[in-house]
Amino acid sequence: MLSAETIAPPAERQVAARGELLFKRAVASPWVSYLESGRVALGVMEGNAMEHQLGVVEGPCWLDATSAVLNLPNPVDAIAETEVTLRRVPVAEFRRSLSAMAAPAQAVLHDVAMAHRQQTELAVSRLAKDAEARCAEWLLRNAQTGDKGVMAVLLQQRKRSIAAQLGIAPETLSRVLRHLRERSLISGSGRILNLVDPGGLRSLAGV
Repeated sequence: MLSAETIAPPAERQVAARGELLFKRAVASPWVSYLESGRVALGVMEGNAMEHQLGVVEGPCWLDATSAVLNLPNPVDAIAETEVTLRRVPVAEFRRSLSAMAAPAQAVLHDVAMAHRQQTELAVSRLAKDAEARCAEWLLRNAQTGDKGVMAVLLQQRKRSIAAQLGIAPETLSRVLRHLRERSLISGSGRILNLVDPGGLRSLAGV
């Protein structure tokens, strides 16, 4: 495992009290946090409380390295469940250290980070979003832009499989797609679904 010393020897230790917010969902952090000791809850907050908890991690481990590797905002909120000791490394320095790795190692790290990110986003979507929002997000993520600039999704999987990915019943998926058509957000009823109003879908999905 890459320790904080491996990545950035100058990183200073910081102590966070129990209940302290360590990083916030959908916000890009200027640093990467290495948890030396203590326990941290990860999930989705509502107000000042953790409304939907995805899991708990204990040090030593990296807390948000996936976001730094992909250069993306954090997908979850993190709150200290106990007093924790952290080493916070500036993102730019962290990414500079990774760039010194061999190209094959960088490619593997990127692929692992992407898979972890997708799993986390799916888990957050199931917890924090209703069926329509999840479906809208799935359509946007799987859409391709055609020659005429129209975004569309080719349904290569059975609806039962798509519903399982979204954590909803197949009947619910069919009902949601019907509602999206009625609201003129999508069109088509076969294997191709046209995204008539991508902006409306993004608003519905919260992305």
